Order: sequence, then structure tokens, then C-alpha cells
Amino acid sequence: MLLTRRNFLKDAAILSLAAGINSNKILRTITPKINRVGGPKLKTSLNAYSFVNLLSDTGDGKGPSITLFDLLEFCAKLNFDAIDPTGYFFPGYPKVPPDSFINEFKRRAFELGLDISGTGVRNNFAQPDKSKRKADVQHVKEWIEVAAKLGAPVIRVFAGPVPEGYENKWDEVAKWMVEDLKECVEYGRKFGVLIGVQNHGDFIKTAEQAIKIVDMVNSDWFGLIVDTGYFLVPDPYEDIAKAMPYAVNLQIKESPFGAGSPIKTDLKRLVQILKDANYRGYCPIETLRVKGQPYDPYEKVTNFFNEFKKALNE
Repeated sequence: MLLTRRNFLKDAAILSLAAGINSNKILRTITPKINRVGGPKLKTSLNAYSFVNLLSDTGDGKGPSITLFDLLEFCAKLNFDAIDPTGYFFPGYPKVPPDSFINEFKRRAFELGLDISGTGVRNNFAQPDKSKRKADVQHVKEWIEVAAKLGAPVIRVFAGPVPEGYENKWDEVAKWMVEDLKECVEYGRKFGVLIGVQNHGDFIKTAEQAIKIVDMVNSDWFGLIVDTGYFLVPDPYEDIAKAMPYAVNLQIKESPFGAGSPIKTDLKRLVQILKDANYRGYCPIETLRVKGQPYDPYEKVTNFFNEFKKALNE
């Protein structure tokens, strides 16, 4: 008989009750994780959001300062392995871009030796208004098709901020959120695109909460986008390590305590965590602008990329 994740968890719960052991503790211990073999393999990528100001139309009538095609050339010059072209920066977002644009972008990335490590959209599955969530589900579905055309293996979604009045109702919000995620995951499966939910200091603040969402969605086509700068806990490295077995992609940030923190990410420690988890996949870096501080994305990304590459090599 095929041992599905759902049956596996169901049997574990029955066994734990029979043994008089806390079933939640058992669940945390035996939840099936991504089966990776062959040892760790870490590939570099750039999250386009690092260039948000230059890629966005600032409303001054001049439009974006650079294009996604310019960013491809920047990545090639630095010798990134891949790029994560966030959906926001495609022409006409939130509408899907024309196939002609997608195909030209994919062709140019291939010419430059760059993989497309993933993409992402804006959504809010934590909001109580079901009609708004339904619209966001449709939005994710449309961009799943874009991801498939791009050859992006995973699309990044958010949980959303904790809605007002639901601060102490995490399980209630999680229930409707998981319903929406399941619908997106089923659609992603049809197109060969995984769905990854990102911890973003919003509804998902800890590794425990993130893993609980994975358990509830219960699909091989769903996992975590582990954001190394957004676990709101005393020791983010501990939660990063807990979440890594469920990671389908990453966001490598300059600080584990959020943008603007003077405490920089210990990249050697972080790389060791990724290797200990036997992670095989992309490691997109993302630098962020801090209000009131000068920010040159070309300089920031170059410096952070070199630091991360050094940690990888060491």
C-alpha cells in the first residue's frame, strides 16, 4: 500500500494516543520532510526586489529606471547562477505579461546562463473577507501559469498580516488560509509549479507556525520559502534550522533580525545550517532599503553577493 503523508500522520496520531503520549510532540517528530539525497548543493540567485526602486514606476512620469532585462545582464556579470524575477516588475502587473515578453525574458536568461529560480506575487490569505481571498487565489493561479511558462519551479506567496480582531485566533485564521493554499497547490500541481509560503513576520512569525501550515496543507507540491531575516524569535538561526527540512526556496537577508538591524547575518553559520539540512537548491539573496539611509542596490547586492560566495567557499 502507498503510504501517503495524510495516512502517515493519521496512523501516528492513533499510535500516540494509544501510547498515552502527546500527539503534537509526535507530529513534530515524524512529519515527512523533503527527501534529499546526494549531499548539499547551494546555488546562488538574486531576488529582483533588491532593485525595487529602480524596477518600479515611481510616478514621476519617467517609468522604471531599469528593466528586468537589465537585471539579467547585471546577474550575468556577477556570475549568479539564477535570478528570481518577482512578478511586481513584469509589465502590467498585477495582470499577467504577454507571452512574447515571457518568452523573450526566458530566452535572454538562457543565453546568459541564468536559471529562473522562482517568482512571487502579492496576496493576503489572512484577511477575513472571503471574496477578497478568492480574488487573491485567482491571482495566484494566473501567475502559476506565468511561472510555468518561465520555467520557474516555485512561486512565492505570503500568508498576510494578522487581521484586526484575530490576534488570539491563530487556528481560526489558519483554517481558512489553508483552504486557499490547498486550492493554489492543486492548481500548481497541474502546471508543475510548487507553492511556497514565506515567513514574513506577519501571520507566520515562527518555524513552528510555518511547519504547522505545511502539515495542514499536506502536499508534496507545497513547502516553505525560508526567509532568514523574518523569524520573529530570540534566536532566528534556531528557527531557520527547524524550517529548512521543509524549504522549497530561500530568501537570504543581510540581518536575521530584519532590515536596518545592526546585527549582520553570520553567513558562515547560515551556510552550515543549510548544509546540515542537506539543502539542494537556490539561495536567492535580497538586500533591502532602509528609510533614511543611502541605498545603492548595485553596491549593496555586489558586496552581499561576494560575502555570501565567500561563506559558500569556506
